[in-house]
Amino acid sequence: MRGTRFCEQFEGHIDLPPTLCDNPPIIACVANSMAISIEVLILPALLAISAGWTDYRSRRIPNWLTVPGVLLGIAVNSWQRGWPGAQDSLLGAGLGLALLLPFVLMRIFGQGDWKFVGALGACLGAHNLLTVLVLAILVNGLMAAIMVVRKKRVRETSGNVRRILSGFLTLHLPGSDLTSDNPELVKVPFGVAAAIAVILFISQQAWRIT
Repeated sequence: MRGTRFCEQFEGHIDLPPTLCDNPPIIACVANSMAISIEVLILPALLAISAGWTDYRSRRIPNWLTVPGVLLGIAVNSWQRGWPGAQDSLLGAGLGLALLLPFVLMRIFGQGDWKFVGALGACLGAHNLLTVLVLAILVNGLMAAIMVVRKKRVRETSGNVRRILSGFLTLHLPGSDLTSDNPELVKVPFGVAAAIAVILFISQQAWRIT
């Protein structure tokens, strides 16, 4: 019955193999990892809007926003889905922190961005966080390209990107002139890009639910 309800819910939105709907253990696993309700969507939406606004205004995302975001994300998912929800929330937070940690150590991203992504992972779970991060990277790249072209710094930025990639691949930190501490660099507030990605994702999820 649970598999049937799950398949009916996503009919017309996701192409599910017929054999999948006849396998209750697999359906339970998929449903727990993908299930998301309107109530759960409200929290990351509010978090994203607040973080995006503060990052736009002050170029920082404060702890009073990110730390409660992690705790509330775990609490809401636990309340909605029990222990599987808590596990997914903890995994999402850990995944977000782990993925951005190398860039924080290289001082490409700030600690506020790092904690913000961890909070998003706690709210959305690991599977949905990966989708949001891909969207955030695309939005961030588009915003950066527009800023670079407007400031006529295409050649300089291309050289900086090569240096950052080289340092990342060879496990060496980039020069201090390529960190977020350099006020001369063209910097895009990642919190804004991530906030836009979250809103796009939540809009798509809300449309699917309704």
